[in-house]
Amino acid sequence: MRKFLATMLAAAMTVSLVACGGGSNGGSSTAASDAPAAASTAAEAGTAAAEVSTAAEEVSTPEATAEPVSLTFWTYPVGGWGNSDNVDALLASFNEKYPEITVTMEYLDYTNGDDQVNTAIEGGNAPDLIMEGPERLVANWGARGLMVDLSDLFADPEAADIYANVTSACLSPDGNYYEYPLCMVAHCMAINKTIFEEADALQYLNLDNHTWTTEDFFKAVQAIYDSGHTNVAAIYCEGQGGDQGTRAIINNLYSGKFTNPEHTAYAVNSPENIQALEELYAQDGINFDPALVGGGEQDLLRNNTLAMAFCWNAASQTKIPDGMDTYGITDVGDEIIPMNFPTDDGKVELCGGIWGFGIFDNGDQAKIDAAKAFIRFMANENVKDAVLASGFFPAHSGVTDVYAGTETADVMAMFTKDFMPNLGDYYQVVPGWAQARTAWWNMLQRIGSGGDVATEVEAFETEANTAAGQ
Repeated sequence: MRKFLATMLAAAMTVSLVACGGGSNGGSSTAASDAPAAASTAAEAGTAAAEVSTAAEEVSTPEATAEPVSLTFWTYPVGGWGNSDNVDALLASFNEKYPEITVTMEYLDYTNGDDQVNTAIEGGNAPDLIMEGPERLVANWGARGLMVDLSDLFADPEAADIYANVTSACLSPDGNYYEYPLCMVAHCMAINKTIFEEADALQYLNLDNHTWTTEDFFKAVQAIYDSGHTNVAAIYCEGQGGDQGTRAIINNLYSGKFTNPEHTAYAVNSPENIQALEELYAQDGINFDPALVGGGEQDLLRNNTLAMAFCWNAASQTKIPDGMDTYGITDVGDEIIPMNFPTDDGKVELCGGIWGFGIFDNGDQAKIDAAKAFIRFMANENVKDAVLASGFFPAHSGVTDVYAGTETADVMAMFTKDFMPNLGDYYQVVPGWAQARTAWWNMLQRIGSGGDVATEVEAFETEANTAAGQ
């Protein structure tokens, strides 16, 4: 279970949140037919993508019709898919092949996105297409019978090289596939190199492979605090945005788990997790912040308020701050170093992100067929460009060299080598996941307010497992 994608590295070596709760583009709408021409095409994807495109043309599918079809497509800020410029270019490529299908975009964020989707569902106005991860598409809306089964897409030859554990995460216990994956990433943490240097804390990091031990992590935090930088790190808990970071720091410190191996129950109530929470709470410089989510924590790292962030990934590292001309730096130019989470046993388990497309069953077969055509185009035929726009890594093992020749090639290769092999179990498909996420940040708030750790952890597990039906 510790190596979620142990076989991935060989296939992905040449490739490199919010989804950590990043910002929104304001819910603007853009028609695909009005989008500018794409900056690049699927032909650039190399041999693997060319074979996918050829196979797609040979497979007879009921995807498209000659009649005009209008689709609504809502996306969470999945890396660069939260940027309308990126998406407009991809939609323009789609319309070159499917001019009869108009796609109208709506951009969500992780603060209000779930409320917007649920309100639309309740009002009978769910979008036709949506982009997010299995925790929403499979374990939530799919489990509620709201999504279209995409088994026919997985039966296509183009799906054969999707990583097995990614495919498994898209499969519901009812035997249906409610997500077709596009991209993935390993979530990590990050530090401000300058602040660490000034506190003589770089000695506690292994920068050859971006790892450190639990003992050295706490030594580093104390050294930074003693140097006068008192806001070292935050256990953010205003909401669920970026909560993979708080789960990962707590689970990794003493090899704790979040769920059982079968993904049927929550298993947070353990001596390992309790010890981690007690030590984080007691540590000078680490503050439980009930007014902060992952995206805000990233902002505080970038403006040098915090010395480290627990919500980070490749897309975060390659983001260029406002007013700057390069990535991997803070707002004042300090270098940001991505890090694996500290462990007591050297076996890092990073939370993974898997993102792809789902179709709400709105009862219109023409729209469903058009939506499947969209998914096949983006996730199979034009997959290199679609993954490149995300800033993450392809779900297809046969799609390589996505970042070759780009200015981020080196950093993406580093993530491929030092972070992607540490992907842990994708446990975010446990029943009751939405309720468990709320219970998690509520638990952290109570602990931050002085609640007894063991008592609050037990209360969390009871509430989460009740939601899971245990």
